[in-house]
Amino acid sequence: MDLKAWFWATRPFSLSASVAPVLVGSSLALSVQGMDWLLFALTLMASVAIQIGTNLTDEYSDHRHHGQTAQKFLAPHKVIQRGLLSERAVLIGIVAVFGYAIAVGLFIVSQTGWQILAIGLVSVAVAYLYSGGPKPIGTLGLGEPFVFVFMGPVMVMGSYYVQVQQVTLIAFLISLPVAFTVTAILHCNNLRDVTEDRTVGKLSIAGAIGPTPSLWVYAGLLAAAYGTVVALGVSGSVPRWVLLGLLPVPWAYGAVRQLFAASDRLAVNRVMVRSGKLQGWSGVTLAVGLALGAWA
Repeated sequence: MDLKAWFWATRPFSLSASVAPVLVGSSLALSVQGMDWLLFALTLMASVAIQIGTNLTDEYSDHRHHGQTAQKFLAPHKVIQRGLLSERAVLIGIVAVFGYAIAVGLFIVSQTGWQILAIGLVSVAVAYLYSGGPKPIGTLGLGEPFVFVFMGPVMVMGSYYVQVQQVTLIAFLISLPVAFTVTAILHCNNLRDVTEDRTVGKLSIAGAIGPTPSLWVYAGLLAAAYGTVVALGVSGSVPRWVLLGLLPVPWAYGAVRQLFAASDRLAVNRVMVRSGKLQGWSGVTLAVGLALGAWA
């Protein structure tokens, strides 16, 4: 087994997108009651597994539909295109990872209730249908809205619910910075691939509005993320420690400048990778602020 190929197939640079929501939702729960660390660990593992399954499905579906006909950006995670893994191996990986996520989810359900079962089943279905099936969601211009909803409010509020078995308006509001930053990753990815996506008939916001307006959408997403953190901290609806979530702002500003200066796909790809790290650190600092506020 080529472990290095499987490592890249998971797209490790993107996995912060599934870690940050769990950290934020679980840290918010600390202000209500103590943490159930086993449920936290299982929620985190299930979340990461669902995203890995999504990434593998995207790799499998993309190669099966387009093969070598599309001029794909030859990133390290293109394991089938690079001949590192076969389609069959990736398909087996998809079944195994989603199966693992479902098994872990069923245990969580046994401890928390059927509501999490509904969230989990819908999340797994959307994760698969995002890239798989006859009409993948990600090709219909719905990628950004679905990512915003499911990797923002759904995951943050779901993680919160696992701990306290309730949902609140604050849990929704605290999910918005996570939603904005994770959507920025996808938007940057689609901006990089805008020409190729148009060729194969894939719709996205970047493809619909064009490169220049897309730069401002990216900047707006990050501005909205950190603006929400400011609004929450100043309003007093959450502890002011949440303002620690502003620590990555200079890095976000640098990412925006870098994207505006990008002149080719490789340069945009570097911003996308940076966006993934930015989203991860934004989630960590926000979660630390919430945890400190709960313990203060």
